[in-house]
Amino acid sequence: MGSDPQYAKYPDLSLAQDIFTLTNPASTEPSRQTSLKKLQDAISEHKMAPLYRFLAHPTEGVLNPSGEGSVAQPASMGTRRPSGISGIVARKLLAPGIDFSWDEQLYEKLKMENEEELETFQQEEEEAAEKAGETEVQAARGKRAEFWARIGDKEKAIASYEAVFEKTGVLGTKIDLVLAIIRIGIFFGDRIMVKKNIDRAKALVESGGDWDRRNRLKAYQGLHLLTIRSYNLAAELLLDSLSTFTSYELCSYSSLVVYSVLAGSVSLKRVDFKSKVVDAPEIRAILGDGEDKLAALSGSISSGPGTGDEEMKDVSTATPTPAPAAVNLTILGSSSADQGEIEALVDFTPLAGLVRSLYVGNYQSFFLSLAAVEETFLSQDRYLYEHRGWFVREMRLRGYQQLLQSYRVVGVTSMAKDFGVSVDFLDRDLAKFIAADRIPCTIDRVNGIIETNRPDDKNKQYTDVVKQGDTLITKLQKYGQAVRLRGSERG
Repeated sequence: MGSDPQYAKYPDLSLAQDIFTLTNPASTEPSRQTSLKKLQDAISEHKMAPLYRFLAHPTEGVLNPSGEGSVAQPASMGTRRPSGISGIVARKLLAPGIDFSWDEQLYEKLKMENEEELETFQQEEEEAAEKAGETEVQAARGKRAEFWARIGDKEKAIASYEAVFEKTGVLGTKIDLVLAIIRIGIFFGDRIMVKKNIDRAKALVESGGDWDRRNRLKAYQGLHLLTIRSYNLAAELLLDSLSTFTSYELCSYSSLVVYSVLAGSVSLKRVDFKSKVVDAPEIRAILGDGEDKLAALSGSISSGPGTGDEEMKDVSTATPTPAPAAVNLTILGSSSADQGEIEALVDFTPLAGLVRSLYVGNYQSFFLSLAAVEETFLSQDRYLYEHRGWFVREMRLRGYQQLLQSYRVVGVTSMAKDFGVSVDFLDRDLAKFIAADRIPCTIDRVNGIIETNRPDDKNKQYTDVVKQGDTLITKLQKYGQAVRLRGSERG
């Protein structure tokens, strides 16, 4: 067992979600007002002068483009905005009805309190250097680094954590410091910095990190891959994290369930989708009906490929799943004392409907559940919002592929009826995927049928050889020109 994690309290990533909600046009008015109050209270309680300036300053703030609340410093339309804000805001404008104006007096008050607190840290470090040892000095430096992370000063927090890192010899503490830097990058949407430090943390963990930190890093890496749309890589990491999740400083358990199910639904093959999502005990305990929850919690079911998975049920015989009620994840998730706040109830009904309808082949219900998932989860979460259009498109493609792979010829009208859409919509939607070589089929509107094309392995291998051969010839020609191997140039 390793030591308890350090530097895990700040920054508070839930505040980043609140900031995102304030700029999200798809968020509801009550959620905006709740996020606004939480953000204002946090700024006052934690004396977050740098974050307040980053958000609300009339010329530099990302949430106050109009310059309201300041006469001395009017906003300039040509002023350059801070870089790297795409991950923290949905857009550079506050949603209607939200007042987050700049208050110069409040900022000066917070700034003065920050300076006073910094003086106490400096005195503590000086006293530790005179009367105590290096351990106490490092503790004082760590407090200063957490202070910068708490008030939202990105650059100074990173510099302070790096200074502590350089003077630290304990491997577990070094990993905790790098994880804290990763969370700062996640808070401000700096994906390049996050990627760099995840690689750094992986190297540290591989050099002898303990089991707990190895699992925590797995959740960090999965979440990062989710933000850069690598859902196929994120799915395995996030699903593996469900049974050992302790990274409550990163996200809530309910959020991890949502991310895991969405990543698995869009990327896993059908057999893996059944074993790792549909039949996974951790997911069935949340998305299943009453009997499934009881069986999962008691351990009477286990994940693994089920019998009869080779054949897909017919749409007409599919049985709808009873809608699951809202679930309190503090009961079903980890009981770690580090979790802190009790998670709010989450209604997983749309997500459960998506998983079940996709697996059993109830495509009309699948499309309805997909729309509900987009509205409930994809459009409200800062990590999913940017990729919501791609996710919905890929899930529609997955539904089409799953139906068409079972038939040689399908009627256009019949397929449109199965998905609950018009023939014209189906024609236009399929045409995009066919043109991109995502679905091997052709549409015959004269005869009203869709005919699937199933190229055999030899034809596929021949096509791959031709494509790769063309690419190789092109590279060789460029190489020949670069090194001047042509006869006229040898002299």
